[in-house]
Amino acid sequence: MRMAFVVLMLTLTTVGCAVDTASPARAAERFHAALAAHQEEAACAMLARKTADKLPDPGQSCADALRELRFGPGGQVTSVAVWGEDAQVRLAGDTLFLHRFTDGWRIRAAGCEPMGDLPYDCEVDD
Repeated sequence: MRMAFVVLMLTLTTVGCAVDTASPARAAERFHAALAAHQEEAACAMLARKTADKLPDPGQSCADALRELRFGPGGQVTSVAVWGEDAQVRLAGDTLFLHRFTDGWRIRAAGCEPMGDLPYDCEVDD
């Protein structure tokens, strides 16, 4: 009985809250637009700090590292899932994982492909 009550309360709480899926979708689209325009510095600025710091090899900039990676074409947003401060945005040609920081949504992983029951394999991640 208690479990049913907890599930009911969580359901009612979730129904009452509007989830913003547009903001993470826009962040993912902006990231891919920057890559497509060869504006890797701008794309680096959209990464979470930990992701940007981990990306380059010693003596390499974040932008140089992004230039060497192969990303899918991006494309239209096909789905967005938000849970708390995290989100997954699926584009026609890529899957990205984002986190909401105080200054907005930032990319934590991009160039991600599903690996069956295993975690996603990503070109860029933290």
